Amino acid sequence: MAIVDDDIERLKATVSIVDVVAEIVQLRKVGRNHVGLCPFHAEKTPSFNVREETGRYRCFGCDKSGDAFTFVQETKHVDFVGAVEYLAAKVGMQISYTDSAQSAQRARRKRLVEAMEGAVEWYHQRLLTGSDAGPARGYLRSRGLTGDIVRQFRIGWAPDDWDALSKGSGLDAELLRTVGLGFTNRVGRMQDALRGRIVFPIFSDSGEAIAVGGRILPGSTDPAKYKNSPETPIYAKSKTLYGLNWAKAGIAASDQAVVCEGYTDVIGFHRAGVARAVATCGTAFTEEHVRLLKRYASRVVLAFDADNAGQGAAERFYEWEQQYQVQVSVARLPDGKDPGELAQTDEGRALLAAAVAEAVPFLGFRLGRVIDRAVARTPEERVRLAERAMAVVNEHPNAEVRKLYAGEVAAQTGIAASDLVSIAQRRQRDPSVEIRRPRASVVRENAEFVAIALLAQDWNSIASWLIEELFADDVLRRSFLALAEADGDLDAAIEDADPDAREVLERAAVADFDVDPDVEARNLIAAAARRVLAAPMAGLDPDRIREDREARLQVEELGSQIKGAEAAEWLLGWLHRRTGQRLSGGR
Repeated sequence: MAIVDDDIERLKATVSIVDVVAEIVQLRKVGRNHVGLCPFHAEKTPSFNVREETGRYRCFGCDKSGDAFTFVQETKHVDFVGAVEYLAAKVGMQISYTDSAQSAQRARRKRLVEAMEGAVEWYHQRLLTGSDAGPARGYLRSRGLTGDIVRQFRIGWAPDDWDALSKGSGLDAELLRTVGLGFTNRVGRMQDALRGRIVFPIFSDSGEAIAVGGRILPGSTDPAKYKNSPETPIYAKSKTLYGLNWAKAGIAASDQAVVCEGYTDVIGFHRAGVARAVATCGTAFTEEHVRLLKRYASRVVLAFDADNAGQGAAERFYEWEQQYQVQVSVARLPDGKDPGELAQTDEGRALLAAAVAEAVPFLGFRLGRVIDRAVARTPEERVRLAERAMAVVNEHPNAEVRKLYAGEVAAQTGIAASDLVSIAQRRQRDPSVEIRRPRASVVRENAEFVAIALLAQDWNSIASWLIEELFADDVLRRSFLALAEADGDLDAAIEDADPDAREVLERAAVADFDVDPDVEARNLIAAAARRVLAAPMAGLDPDRIREDREARLQVEELGSQIKGAEAAEWLLGWLHRRTGQRLSGGR
């Protein structure tokens, strides 16, 4: 796709390069030139020159040069077409494309963005001036989000009415439906998608309004705390980072991006002077996000709960580090408070800034969590700690990095550094093979361990299917009971578990299995049922014989999509009756 040449020439004649550059660079006139500090490299003496007569700029320090289109491409990180569209929008010029289909597509996208922009402004003005927005303004003030911050981030208010936006904004109903702000209800009337919510607008990195997120007020009966825009022709969650439009200048200047979990976290970091924070929009941090951030920086700081990132997530981070040449580190945030809360006090803002300044490499963070949580008073406990720590170290693909961290593990555990470095060099995935264990058997990664790992990482994923009787391995059974007694709270379970069960839970917390929880649960149930059926029977009991025959049939039904769940329920009850023990694990 291309833009009609006449439109490009007309735009070039209309746009003032001094005005374009002055949006980013503070210029002063010196003779026929305008001079300022170069935006492309660090300098203390101005060497960046702009001349209106020629419509060009040049830096005599780094030799960057070009016209208004080039400057927009370099500073906004867009292609040529994007730069032309950006400048045309600034001067209100309509442009045409050589490809009519693409031209129509671009025109439709423009209408959708304009509709979203109109809605964002409508929500924003409603918050600022609406009589019904008093509670919302009060709540925001209680969180330290005063008028200046509300205006900076264009926060809005969606009235608790059925169709306030649809009726009051004057926006086309079809456009509202397409961008996810309205829908046709069962009686054929337009209805607003957001009601009774504080609205956080989401912009593209170039500043286009593309989506919104809505938060309920405290005391609301709505069970969904946040309600966000669906994916639309102008909004893809995996390719969007909230706040990048505000943060990209700070990110580029510092060569560092801070990635948070939510809207108020981003705002909190900005309030703390860390104006390079962004957030994912209801998704995990993905490769698309890394690709997007790489345009601006080579360092990424994770400012969310990276504690539960398992081996699979770790390997993705290491892969991204190599493929995109980025450095991933983790900010150690104070426990129990999010950045939005911390930003309400001077002390909290200082803690946020310090957490980013003192961020540790991702592997260092993961290793620290293993070591910090461990109790290593005896030689046996130190050996187990070394095994767990080296399993984490050996996730990293770089041998030199592994060897350096192996030295740290040796210093923490008292194990010979040469032994651990040798394991790191060979990237031994099971360090227990080479680290002699004085006692306790190595827990096999069988179906029972997989179930423990699923429970440890997401209690609700499988807990309703599990009972104590399913675990034949005594250590794994005690690990399950520790989790069950803690209602799935991993930290509490680790703290209360006996040493061997604690080891299992710590390993399970960082294990990574690409499995279906329901399938794993049924595998456990089948294995337990077969163990019971294989046990010798004392005497002839007709009732037991009939039940055992039925149990064998139910085991066969476990693989059925239709009858599998019913068979699992029946077998759980049968196992419980046969063992005479109590049920555990959330049933």
